[in-house]
Amino acid sequence: MDTNNIQPDFDKLNGLVPAIIQDAFTRKVLMLGFMNKDAFEKTLKEGKVTFYSRTKARLWTKGETSGNFLEVKNINVDCDNDTLLIEAVPTGPVCHTGTDTCFGVKNKSADLSFLEHTIQERKNNPKEGSYTNELLNKGINKVAQKVGEEAVELVIEAKDDNEVLFLNEAADLMYHYLVLLAAKGYELNDVVKVLRERHG
Repeated sequence: MDTNNIQPDFDKLNGLVPAIIQDAFTRKVLMLGFMNKDAFEKTLKEGKVTFYSRTKARLWTKGETSGNFLEVKNINVDCDNDTLLIEAVPTGPVCHTGTDTCFGVKNKSADLSFLEHTIQERKNNPKEGSYTNELLNKGINKVAQKVGEEAVELVIEAKDDNEVLFLNEAADLMYHYLVLLAAKGYELNDVVKVLRERHG
């Protein structure tokens, strides 16, 4: 967890700071809560988002009754030092109504983060019968070999005009490429960073 050694100013709002919770992968805003110093310190210590409930006047860890915790990945503070932005990974629906977010928005991304998250989840918590785990268990050489095989298959399909086959091979290559990145301990963002640096 990256906290950037932040020190929120809890004095501005009578001991509280707003905490915006954003999905670390999809980048969707999930909810807004408030933290006092104790809630903030507990969040740092345990790695799960803990708020201060203004109605119950006590600390509450999101998911303590439902099991739908918010696993902290990164914490930033705004320019005035009085609002937190917490990037987290939800382990289930965030809202008490059962929806993905407290704003009625689906927690889905328009990019590849959903797939990357699934691959990382399989790597961290292996699931029996998972192709991703079978592939990762075979080692880096096999994963790299599969990327090569899928690349060749995509090139072959590119020479024809079958849209379905071409797109399916493109999807296979992208999936195996992301597995290779995960096996090496990298994320797609690491590659994007290199590309941005190349193009100023």
